[in-house]
Amino acid sequence: MIYNLLSFILWLISIPFLLILAFKEKYKRSIPARFFLFKNSKLKSCDVHFHACSLGEVEAISSLALKFDDIAITTATATGFNKASSITKNVRFLPYEMFLPLWLEKSKVLVVFEAELWLNLVKYAKKNGSYVILLNARINDKSYKSYKKLSLYYKKVFENVDLVLAQSEVDRRRLEELGAKNIKVVGNIKSANFKPASKDYSKFNKKFIVIASTHEGEEELILKNLNPNKEQKFLLAPRHPERFEKVGGICKAFCGKHNLSFERFSENKDLSSDFILLDTLGELINFYKIADVVILGGGFIKGIGGHNPVEIAQFNTPIINGEYFHNQKVLFGLIDGVNFSDLSNLNELLSKNLTKTKIKQTYKIKEIENIIKEKI
Repeated sequence: MIYNLLSFILWLISIPFLLILAFKEKYKRSIPARFFLFKNSKLKSCDVHFHACSLGEVEAISSLALKFDDIAITTATATGFNKASSITKNVRFLPYEMFLPLWLEKSKVLVVFEAELWLNLVKYAKKNGSYVILLNARINDKSYKSYKKLSLYYKKVFENVDLVLAQSEVDRRRLEELGAKNIKVVGNIKSANFKPASKDYSKFNKKFIVIASTHEGEEELILKNLNPNKEQKFLLAPRHPERFEKVGGICKAFCGKHNLSFERFSENKDLSSDFILLDTLGELINFYKIADVVILGGGFIKGIGGHNPVEIAQFNTPIINGEYFHNQKVLFGLIDGVNFSDLSNLNELLSKNLTKTKIKQTYKIKEIENIIKEKI
């Protein structure tokens, strides 16, 4: 009762800020739906309700979700919503906490992905009779102290979680400290997502370098340390689509400085330019397949924590990664051959024939599928 009251007060205080944010392209669908229930009716009852925050998380649970017929997916972002809509029609934005007691419908199993530990989500799922699973559970080094400061909150959360599937033994110990029970260490589900290429592009006659999943500030940092030569061809893919225009300007300026031809993928040219901006979703995997090396973003600046290297390593493509990958330690531990760099030796690395990556171990997704089926 007190928690719901505090949620309501926080919601009232936040209304002006939420209304302002709702005008931004990135949030114009998610904020009205999540915080005002605009065009966000209740989910239909189902066997398995999956909750995953954004695009990457929805992609991570997709192979598991597709193994069940009667499912629902909730998410928090527009890109996550779009991806979930390709898996099932029973998709909604997860509302803010105070709405969940009346909004949440019954499912036989609720599967919550990673750090989406919302008290009312698990509490009212339990009241509805759901078996609650926390999937891919982790507490990284950076977040550990913050979690401990809110230990009373997480103790209440874990009172409503039946099974915790942790990524590592370190995660298991930390989760136990927060009150989690019935913990199994099963690894990272992202290592099971071998999303196949959807197109077969021909190999280029130059060394093809893909700069992937970059964030604000990373494009400038990488390009600042890059001295291109005539034997190299580049493709850059920002992590978030709302940044396509800005990143296009950064790339264009870089190309002008180094006398490189430039094109945007969406212009439907012939990919003959020296430098290509990939400004379309769903194509990056196809270029991983033919890349000679991938410079993987998310790890060259503090605050992101790295991105999933498995979808690249499935093609044995060499990877250059930054030194800040605390959110993906488990996944990088599954792969041999990754080159970690602070970018000071970037051109030296690109001049070599780097060792191909190799996946050492994959996730036992069948085991998780059977656990869920037992509870349906």
